[in-house]
Order: sequence, then C-alpha cells, then structure tokens
Amino acid sequence: MSHSQLRHRQPPPTAPLDVHHVEIYIVKSTNNHKDSAGARPVLGLVAPLSTIATDNTLTLWPSCSRTNSPLKSAEKPKAKPKQGSSKEEVQYPTKAEQRQNDWIIVKKMFADVWPKDDWRTRGTVLLGFVLLISAKLLNVQVPALYKIVIDSLNVGLASPPTARIIAGSMILGYGFACVGTALSDELLNAVFANVGQRAIRKVARETFERLNLDLKFHLTHQKGGLTRAIDRGTKEIAFLMQAISFRIAPTVLEISLVCGILAYKFGWDFAAITTIALAAFTWFTVRTTSWRTRFRREANQADNKAATVAVDSLINFEAVKIFNNEKYEVAQYDTYLRNYEKSSTKITTSLTFLNSGQNVIFTSALTGAMFLAAQGVVQGTMTISDLVMVNQLIFQFSLPLNFLGMIYREMRQNLLDMETLVTLVNTNTLIADPPNAKPLAPIFKGLNFEIPAGKRVAIVVPSGCGKPTVFRLLFRFYHPSSGIITIDGQDISAITLQSLPKSIGIVLQDTPLFHSTVLHNIRHGRPTTMNEEVVKKANYNTKVGERRLMISGGDEKQTLVVARVLLKDPEILFFDEATSALDAHTESELLKSIHSPLLSPPHGKPRISIFIAHRLWTVVESDLIIVFKDGQVVEQGTHEELLALDGLYRSMRVQQSSYGGEEAVVSETASEDGVPEEKKVKELEVVDEQMKA
Repeated sequence: MSHSQLRHRQPPPTAPLDVHHVEIYIVKSTNNHKDSAGARPVLGLVAPLSTIATDNTLTLWPSCSRTNSPLKSAEKPKAKPKQGSSKEEVQYPTKAEQRQNDWIIVKKMFADVWPKDDWRTRGTVLLGFVLLISAKLLNVQVPALYKIVIDSLNVGLASPPTARIIAGSMILGYGFACVGTALSDELLNAVFANVGQRAIRKVARETFERLNLDLKFHLTHQKGGLTRAIDRGTKEIAFLMQAISFRIAPTVLEISLVCGILAYKFGWDFAAITTIALAAFTWFTVRTTSWRTRFRREANQADNKAATVAVDSLINFEAVKIFNNEKYEVAQYDTYLRNYEKSSTKITTSLTFLNSGQNVIFTSALTGAMFLAAQGVVQGTMTISDLVMVNQLIFQFSLPLNFLGMIYREMRQNLLDMETLVTLVNTNTLIADPPNAKPLAPIFKGLNFEIPAGKRVAIVVPSGCGKPTVFRLLFRFYHPSSGIITIDGQDISAITLQSLPKSIGIVLQDTPLFHSTVLHNIRHGRPTTMNEEVVKKANYNTKVGERRLMISGGDEKQTLVVARVLLKDPEILFFDEATSALDAHTESELLKSIHSPLLSPPHGKPRISIFIAHRLWTVVESDLIIVFKDGQVVEQGTHEELLALDGLYRSMRVQQSSYGGEEAVVSETASEDGVPEEKKVKELEVVDEQMKA
C-alpha cells in the first residue's frame, strides 16, 4: 500500500464499540495483543503487521497539510490571479462532461419523482400526467371550434336559425375547452405541490446529512459559497422536477398534434413549414443556450465568492475590527458583486438575443403559412375559416414551442444551479491515490506506546511533530496507511463510526460552540440528559453567540466545554492544551475540577485521560508522561524519572524555566493546585542546578 494513501472508509464488517476498561497499547508484535502481565489492552496503536510491512512504521498525514497533500501533489498547478484582480480563472467542463453531469441530475430528479415502493407519490404523478394530457387535448380543439363558429356565422353556408344554434354550441364548446385547459393546468400545480415540496425536503435533508463528510472536504470548501450553492440548488428542484415530469413530453405531444392536424387538414406543405420552423427553433435555442451557459457559470461563481466573503467577514468580524479592515472587506465584497453584475447583464442581454431569434423564426413560419392559406382562399381550395384555423394552429404551435424553449433554457440554468448540490450528495468519502501520487515523509515511524486504564497520561510533543494527528487518528478522521489502533483488543477500523466517538471525549484548545444557549451547548455532550430545575437556576439559557462571542473567551468557554465532555461521561478523555488560554488561578481551578471526576469515575468505570501539553508544569502530576520527537516515542515515565534521564523532557523543562514563566506560574498557583509548594520549589532548585552546570 502506498504511504501516500489516506483512507476515509468504514471497512466491513463493523460492530458497535464495547469498552470494558480503558488502556492505550502499542506493540510491535502482531500475534499477541496482551501486555507482559497478560492484561487485556483497551486502546492500542500497533505497528504494521509483519505480513504487510517489515519496517515497523505507522504512517500518517495531517489532515490540514497544505503543501504535502497526496491529492494536491498529483494535480496540475493552476495559475493564481494577481492580488487585487477581480477576475479569476474559471475552468469549464467539456460538452461530454456537461452531458454526464446533466444526466446524473436528471436521474436523481426522476428517482424523486418516481420513488420505489411509494405508490402514493406515483399515483399523484399519474394523476398529474392525466390532467396535463387532458389540457393539451382540449387546447388543440380550440382552433377547430373557432373555425366551426366562423363557418356557422357565414350566411352563405347556413340559415340563420341553424347558424345561431351551431354558433352558440361551438362558442360554448370553445369556452369549455379554454376553461378546461386552464383548470387542468391549475389542478396540476395543486396536485404536484406535495410531490415537489417532499422532494425539496428530501434533497435538502440528504444534503445536510452529506455535510458530515471527512475532514478533507471541510478544510477545502468555503462555507459561505457552499451554503449559497445549496440554497440556490434547492430552490430549483420543484421546477426541474415538474419540467422533467409534466412539461417536456406533453409539450412535444401538443406540437406533434398541431403538425398532424395541419398535415391532415391542409396538406403536407403546411406541415413542412412547421417542421422546418421546429428544427430551426430547436437548433437556435440549443446553441444559444449553450453559449449563455458560460455567463450563468460566471454569475454562480461570483455569487458563491460574494457569499463566502460576506460569511467570513461576519464570522471573523473581531479580526476585521482589530485590523481596521472594514473598507478592505467591503472592497472584496464589491469586487465579486461587480463580477456578478457583469455576468447577470450578459445573461439578460443574451436572453434578448435568444428571444428575438426565436420570434424571427416563428414569425417567418407564420408568414409562410398565412401566405399559403391566402393563396388557397384565392384559388378557392380553402375558405376564410380555413385561413383563420391555420392562423390559430400556428399560434397554437408557437405557444408550446416557446414554452419548450423556455423550459430548456430554465432547465439548463437549474442544472447549473444544482451541480454543486448533487455533487455534494454524491461525494464519496473515499480518498484514493491518483495514478502519479508519490509517497511523502511519514509523520510517525514505529510509534508504539501503552497507556493503562484509569491513569492520567501526558503526551509532550514539540510543535510540528503531529500533535493534532494523535487525536484525529484516534477519532478515525483518517486511517493510517499501515498499522492498527485497538480499544479493548478491538481494531477501531472494524468498529462502526457512530459508536467510536461515544467512548471518547475531547477538549481542544479552541473548541467551536453552537450559536445557541449554554444549555444547548452542554447538552450536546448527551442530548437526553439535563435536569430542568438545575437549568432554570443556573441560567443555562444564556446565549453563547456566533463562535461563543457572547461569553468569556477564556474560563467561561472552557468550563462550558469541559462540562459538555464530562456530561458525555466517556471512558477516554482527551485534552489538547485545554487550559492554555486561561490565567494561572483559573487554570488551576479548572484542572482540579477535571481531575476530580477523573480520579473517581461514576459507576466504577475506569477512565483514561490524555493530556497534550507544551507547558510542562501542567503535566507534573501525571501518572505517565510520553515524549514524542520526529514521529517516535523517545522517552516515557513519571516526571521524576524523566528529569533523571537527562533527555529531551528535562531539556524542554530547563528551557521553559529559563524564561521565568514557570517560576511565575508556580508562585501564583503552588498553594491551589493540590501540589505541595515545597515539592515545586525543590524541583526548581534541581533545574537551577542543572542550568548552572
């Protein structure tokens, strides 16, 4: 297996995670997953199987790699626009790719219109189709009834009483046909409303579900443009479904009926005129609409960019205010609005060209047909009523023809608007190697370590050595290219993706919060629990705000996040610099509140806590400290053991102490964090002696 492969997948078979006791265990041996004492490991990170590889290397890539992504390395470099330029290079699909995209969308829409095992929806669609066919059949009767009315009023053909009866009957029939056509169309809209809205809800729900894609997707997509594209796509679903189901085939049927009536009643020369007009109209509409597609794409891209700038500016308004960049953000936003304005203007002006060309084609056909009809009247082969009927039929022919052109134009626009939506729904989380992908430098090599259940463990990782990779690997945000992770002897690659996070809680250095109440954010740890009386007294309905800006960015926010994780009550707790944003006193108090439930877990469940830290004073009381360097474990032991090793840990501690930061922290919190002050002073004296030496 290539080292550049990131595998985002859920290999079968999978089973729910069952954690009895918690331990992190990493071994080089692949035949025995027990430690020397025979204890059953709970969570393990295991080096590659001997049958897979012989280099004992566990290889990962960070999800946020910007320059070393195996996918990006295989892509052709794209020219970047100059800074300040309002134009960006737009890549358009080929005609074959466009047809393939359109066909995918049409199949998706047809599946929603005609769903399997949903006979209620199918019955509704059939009823709508019957109503539409009835409307078309009634509509083509109008010219014939109009002709009979004129003939009946011709005193040379009928006596006054007969003319009155025939004319009255035909006029009633004419009115009935017109009313029936309009009523059928309106009933169709009413019948289809439920089908259309249900499809909109279904596609919107599927799209929202698909937003839970892998980390790669969310790191490479801008939220503002994505939400605008989704909103634009969902608005077009109803029209596109109705056009596919009820507009195209019946409209073609109506055009065929008109051509057939002209050929049957008045000869093939009239049918030839309509056929030529139909061919010219279709060719002109398709070619012009394809040309206009470019403008629509440019408008959509500019719209997405404008939405991205707006959303990013609103979310990061603090940074905008701090750097006094309001005018810059407005200029950025206006740049894309200007691009949208230009593209929209092109869309409107090109539509004028399209409509004018269609009118020229129709008028030419009408003129030719009327000339032939007038010639027939002069020659005595046709009557005045025949001329009127030809005129009505040509107009009858133009209405569905123009409607068909409008449908095609709108469908092309809708298909463009829905491309992002359908692409998102059909996005696969599997990330595979491109043919020319090259291996990159691994982050971890032969990474093997063990954490016993019920212990407090610290991982000391220098910057840039894969700190985020540890918990992202644990959460299965991606899989290692080789090696396995086990929890209680269970390989997490064979565990369902839903059950794994239930056993793990994590507090990040900067945890995102929902724009809702404190109650909502805390209950996110376990949505089914919370005493309403406690909620009322604690005022947990306080609004957090977008990106928690309505509460304190330090102690209040981190206390809320810790409360959410402890409410979840997981067997594995992961803290990634969770207290780095706090002052020393608040940090000490929060650490005590964290350690208390860790040391006395509820229901007798053993709990493991993992702390990733840069400030070494926070890990002094850990049961085990593991030190990473260059993707490997270089040291592990207690604080005292690592100081005695004269290795990387002691070097880092001496380095931190030399800046005076640790002395200030100790003097401020020594009496509050539960660690004897004499012990800390003694430790610093040892460090000072080492520094002097």
